[in-house]
Amino acid sequence: MDSEDDMHDANDSADDDFYSGGEAGLPGSDDGDGDYDFADHDSDDSGELLSHRQQQNYSILSEVDIKQRQEDDINRVSTVLSISKSEACVLLRNYNWSVSKVHDEWFADEERVRKIVGLPEKHMELPNDREVICGICFESCPRGMMSAAVCGHPFCSTCWRGYISTAINDGPGCLMLRCPDPSCAAAVGQDMINALADDEDKEKYGRYLRRSYIEDNRKTKWCPAPGCEYAVEFVMGSGSYDVNCNCSYGFCWNCTEEAHRPVDCATVSKWILKNSAESENMNWILANSKPCSKCKRPIEKNQGCMHITCTPPCKFEFCWLCLGPWSEHGERTGGFYACNRYESARQEGAYDESERRREMAKNSLERYTHYYERWAANQSSRQKALGDLQSLQNDKLEKLSDIQSQPESQLKFIIEAWLQIVECRRVLKWTYAYGFYLPEHEHAKRQFFEYLQGEAESGLERLHQCTEKELQVYLEAESPSKDFNDFRTKLAGLTSVTRNYFENLVRALETGLNDVGPSTSHGTCSRSATSKSLGGKSKSGKNRASSTSSKSGGSNRGLDDSNIWICDQCTFANPKSARACQACDRQHR
Repeated sequence: MDSEDDMHDANDSADDDFYSGGEAGLPGSDDGDGDYDFADHDSDDSGELLSHRQQQNYSILSEVDIKQRQEDDINRVSTVLSISKSEACVLLRNYNWSVSKVHDEWFADEERVRKIVGLPEKHMELPNDREVICGICFESCPRGMMSAAVCGHPFCSTCWRGYISTAINDGPGCLMLRCPDPSCAAAVGQDMINALADDEDKEKYGRYLRRSYIEDNRKTKWCPAPGCEYAVEFVMGSGSYDVNCNCSYGFCWNCTEEAHRPVDCATVSKWILKNSAESENMNWILANSKPCSKCKRPIEKNQGCMHITCTPPCKFEFCWLCLGPWSEHGERTGGFYACNRYESARQEGAYDESERRREMAKNSLERYTHYYERWAANQSSRQKALGDLQSLQNDKLEKLSDIQSQPESQLKFIIEAWLQIVECRRVLKWTYAYGFYLPEHEHAKRQFFEYLQGEAESGLERLHQCTEKELQVYLEAESPSKDFNDFRTKLAGLTSVTRNYFENLVRALETGLNDVGPSTSHGTCSRSATSKSLGGKSKSGKNRASSTSSKSGGSNRGLDDSNIWICDQCTFANPKSARACQACDRQHR
């Protein structure tokens, strides 16, 4: 008997992920002369954008939501199995809060399940005697001061409180508490905890119970952001693993690292390990230093002659080139700035292996540095964009509303632009990790990847500049600007085009650039790959197709220009067979 949640998982397994929604059309005017000739975005367009963002495969749970869902599950099990809520809670804890699994196991073999979880079918009562001996302190106590679990083993209230308090203070293991009698495996339910524990212990027990509901359930996890108390319920098998918590932190459900689409979790793990490992330090040492001939301590030489003196206590003097003792060097060996012994030995191949290793280490280090610096730069830009967004929401939006005499609800397009910048910076950051691990021998894929990456960066910089620099003009104005609506049209259009491009970029990288055709001298790609990519951009807005080689390498970066045409309105690269632009619906002329 499957639960509704499990059925929901199956039904949603074929759904598209929330990044891959339909590409918003931007019907524009026909003149096409302006650099940013976009149509106005009305309220219907904003609703479409909101709907696009809400296509997600997870739910954010607050503490109230967690309590409610936990209580609902307990009530469902209690009702279906005709047992108390305390017993239903014990069952769910033992089966990782899976309602369907509890039902399946219970109806398959109720007796076996009861034995495993410690719920005897027959509830034993305390002896009818006026006084009963406690099984822990062996004191004779009035019957009213005695308590017992479902097994009926009697213990006084004082001993019960001490037993429960010790278990709770020991940690979450108290959720699996059993009868104090060594020979008994009966479970101690939440009803006994509430009846016998003090308020502090009951609060701790409740926290452990809520944590168990999240941590033991395969469909839920805590947000990994420091100090965040939200949990996430995820629909398995529904595409993207990216989650955006209400605390504004984005993370990957699968590996709980920060959100990293389009890079897979294995690549992220390798990249993070490489950034934190000592391997790059060793590469730097190998590429930029030589070992002392005597003590083998690495020494870096950045200027001066070839006469090297090792640091104390070694103090060995040697030649930097041949690593031989300096006492054997002088004018006859080339003086202080050359070494005849090294040159002759090098011609004979004596240093080939060490030079080869040093050169390989240097090339590897330079390649890693290239990708890491750009990865870190986009991370820094993303953090700055988040700060600018917060500043806009706290202060500038209200100021802009007053200056331009427009309600804040009509300025949401600026917030959307900044949110898009933050998301695109994250995607662009991880494309550098993707590029680092892209095999060098796959030239066509590498060229196509570099083209897509270059165009993505170009488009994002244009959006970022418009949002940051051009907005400042309207913030500093003293009265409403006549061209503010033109700015709205331009920024909304740039946001939509950039979003479409990055969504297609993500999909292309997630499929491993499989649409790239056979490797040629220029690295061509198939029509299907090209139809997903944004073409080259020129700042004049005219003759865009001929300007694709300016920043990103144009056709030499992996595109076959004979198979595409570039929309002169939104610069989207379309397959030659398309009669209208796939991004903005503009007819091809």
